[in-house]
Amino acid sequence: MTSTLNLTKNQSLVLDVLTRSDAPLSAYTILDRLRDSGFRAPLQVYRALDKLIEMGVAHRLESLNSFVACAHTNANCCGHTHGHGTVAFAICESCGQVSEFHDHAIDERLSGWAKERKFKPAKTTIEIRGLCDACMH
Repeated sequence: MTSTLNLTKNQSLVLDVLTRSDAPLSAYTILDRLRDSGFRAPLQVYRALDKLIEMGVAHRLESLNSFVACAHTNANCCGHTHGHGTVAFAICESCGQVSEFHDHAIDERLSGWAKERKFKPAKTTIEIRGLCDACMH
């Protein structure tokens, strides 16, 4: 995926850390993991994250103030690359597992609502918090 993107060195390093992680990461955790790669300041991480989010290859989890690599990289289902509309996450409050999903019906309903009210959304993120299957059993 990163080979088709035109990423800077810092963006590539940050995306690699996110991709390899099993859990969402804060910007400061990313900074700690990249100190040996020359990262010295949070601003370096935040700049890379901002660009990765803009490109649609990373997401910010608002409720956790952390970041994940996009799991829905095949955005062809939406007719365009990495610009899928609504991004939704199921976040387990016990183990911290995060599952990203995309639902066209939700996209259509939210799009219809916004169009009816002449509202142009810039970004839509849905976070569902609860317990994953493994933690319920």
